Amino acid sequence: MNFIDLLSKKTILADGAMGTMLHARGIGFDKCFDELNLANPAAVAEIHREYIEAGAELIITNTFGANRFKLGKHGLHDDVKEINRAGVELAKRIVASSFKDVLIAGDVGPLGVRIAPFGRVKPEQARSAFVEQIQSLAEAGADLIVIETISDLYEIQEAIKAAKQACSLPVVASVTFTRDDRTLLGDNPMQVARKIHETGADVIGVNCSGGPSQLLRILKQMKQAVPNGKFWVKPNAGWPEQVGGRIMYPADAEYFGDYAIAFREAGANVVGGCCGTTPQHIAMMKRAFEHAPAQISEVLETSEISEVDSSDVEQPTQLAQKLAAGKFSICVEMNPPRGLSTHKLLAGASLLHEAGADVINVADSPMARMRMSAWAVCDLLQRQIGVETTLHFPTRGRNLLRVQGDLLAAHAI
Repeated sequence: MNFIDLLSKKTILADGAMGTMLHARGIGFDKCFDELNLANPAAVAEIHREYIEAGAELIITNTFGANRFKLGKHGLHDDVKEINRAGVELAKRIVASSFKDVLIAGDVGPLGVRIAPFGRVKPEQARSAFVEQIQSLAEAGADLIVIETISDLYEIQEAIKAAKQACSLPVVASVTFTRDDRTLLGDNPMQVARKIHETGADVIGVNCSGGPSQLLRILKQMKQAVPNGKFWVKPNAGWPEQVGGRIMYPADAEYFGDYAIAFREAGANVVGGCCGTTPQHIAMMKRAFEHAPAQISEVLETSEISEVDSSDVEQPTQLAQKLAAGKFSICVEMNPPRGLSTHKLLAGASLLHEAGADVINVADSPMARMRMSAWAVCDLLQRQIGVETTLHFPTRGRNLLRVQGDLLAAHAI
């Protein structure tokens, strides 16, 4: 089967979580799941088989963390090729024994290190690590490469370039988002979709994040940004919670079944599950595709978003613009006053601003001593001096109630 050709004919149902299923079998999160391709292939094979029997038409290899950086933490940096090759060969054996036409995606996760300019790993080092893993997956016989659960656009661009360098297979590039529909570095879905498309990925993806409702909203924004693109969606089963020492996910299989058609109607070409999902979730999505429940309109109504106009997108700060242009920036830290008077504070900030400071960095109760709220100081400086500010937010004296109160205050001012 040709993956790209198949995308234009139908919505492909992918599998669900691998790590969740392995953990449910008693394997601790401190273990190297990727090494199980060699140490306990039967456990991995059983999970692949369960997903295929549930209706998955695409399974992902157990190689999410099989790069030199992550494997190095377990003393396995010399086993990159062997572990990735074993992951693909194991999946191929299960597909062959199932007598079904099932695609195999070679799985590539984040490197687990920060890439420049936000970390010490150089882009060429990151690309080399991705090439090493992707080449192994391709040579072992994967049908496509899926780069997933990455929140750094710099990193995913290097991964896409590495995939194009290492092989000729189709490439899916999938990003994960925080609760506010942004990546950890602040990029919104439309920016992400455009950048992934421009870098050369064949399919634009979103996975994990906050569950089906959030990913439906993000998918619509991505589709708006790249109308002719192909899209991959694999939500997790909601935000995980720890209950009685166990990791629990709130979204059940029936909930995923409700959303399956919503994803398809919103433009998803591949639909599956991420963390917290099981073969039961995939089976319900398969059933939804077969029967197309009439109640799906209710899901669409509650999840519908208004079209995102570029004018509504928050504009970058002057500091952000300066950094993006590669210009040197100066940040000066100031302490809030100990009393009510702000004359000295405002005079000092004004002098700093005139002298060329790009941003005033306001400390929050430095040395754990009582001072004016840093929130109020930031507001004063921005309104009266016109200088941008950044805010310290230590949690040493904040319980959940105070955090929420501070956020409400920040919104109000």
